[in-house]
Amino acid sequence: MAKKQESTNDLKKEIKTKKIAIGTNSVLKNLKLKNIEKIYIASNCSDKAKKDIEKYSKIMNIPLVFLKQPNDELGIVCKRQYSISMLGILKE
Repeated sequence: MAKKQESTNDLKKEIKTKKIAIGTNSVLKNLKLKNIEKIYIASNCSDKAKKDIEKYSKIMNIPLVFLKQPNDELGIVCKRQYSISMLGILKE
């Protein structure tokens, strides 16, 4: 699927209106169960995690969004007190 960059404003809107899966393991688990409609990845996410997610998202045709913000800023955007390398927007 096409990779694109979006602003944090788009991400904030999605977080307010939809449920999210936070963290690599949670996103990967929900991705395998086909419960994810979009994935956001922080700029400093590990290469191994990025490759795994890219592989599965390509197979399942899920859009990936690469953010300019590092994982600590993504945690702040999500109003969490910890760093978040990736998060997935869950299907309703």
